[in-house]
Amino acid sequence: MIPRQAEGERAKERATKSGSRFWEVDAARGVAILMMVVYHFTYDLYAFGGYEVDAVSGFWARFADATASLFLLLVGVSLAITAARGDGRGGFRLYLLRGLKIFGYGMLLTAVFLVFGMGIVAFGILHLIGVSIILAYPFLKLRFTNLFLGVTVFAIGLYVQAGDPTGSPWLLPFGVVPEGWLMPDYRPLLPWFGIVLIGLFLGNVVYGRGRPASFLVRSPAVARPLLPLGRNSLPIYLVHQPLLVALLAALGVVDLNLF
Repeated sequence: MIPRQAEGERAKERATKSGSRFWEVDAARGVAILMMVVYHFTYDLYAFGGYEVDAVSGFWARFADATASLFLLLVGVSLAITAARGDGRGGFRLYLLRGLKIFGYGMLLTAVFLVFGMGIVAFGILHLIGVSIILAYPFLKLRFTNLFLGVTVFAIGLYVQAGDPTGSPWLLPFGVVPEGWLMPDYRPLLPWFGIVLIGLFLGNVVYGRGRPASFLVRSPAVARPLLPLGRNSLPIYLVHQPLLVALLAALGVVDLNLF
């Protein structure tokens, strides 16, 4: 017979190597989803409702940055978990296809914003995540190097943004915006790819040798409502804003004639 402790260790090892999900990552992603919905609710009141709430500067701009940072940290953590499990056996091609798929969703949102005259989303968070998945491939197994690179990329990005540069649209991924462009969702590689690299560092430190034994195997009751949100974050991201705007319009809270 196998001792109960040894059986538990083997079960934990199987869970780490298999495609089973870690509830704490899904729960954190669920929190990010809720933060995103709260911000977009505020933005819709500002953009479509004419309410006196400044959703593009001050507190709400920082709230949006915090939401994006949490999403991007979790992108890095998830990439590290995938690499540690050996789920990326397809090599670079697998990451290329995943990145292009998410970038394609970003281009779909670009088209929607242009059609409805809501501004230009030329390098929003989906574009960023798609490109980051591809660029992160050489860094998947690195630890403190990723921390150093991440902080450096983020600092360079902040320096570039402080100069408020304008220039060619081809420089959009690097924090340079053409003069006069309205960018409601803009997350360039500089500085935001740095957050993904920091997430890779955290993921490799925490999960590089498997899931820490000190972590709860089963999710606590308080976290369970967040898990479906975290496990379906991409489809929720794609559909939540049209549904939210439609609901607010149906309730008479916003006026779609304002855009």
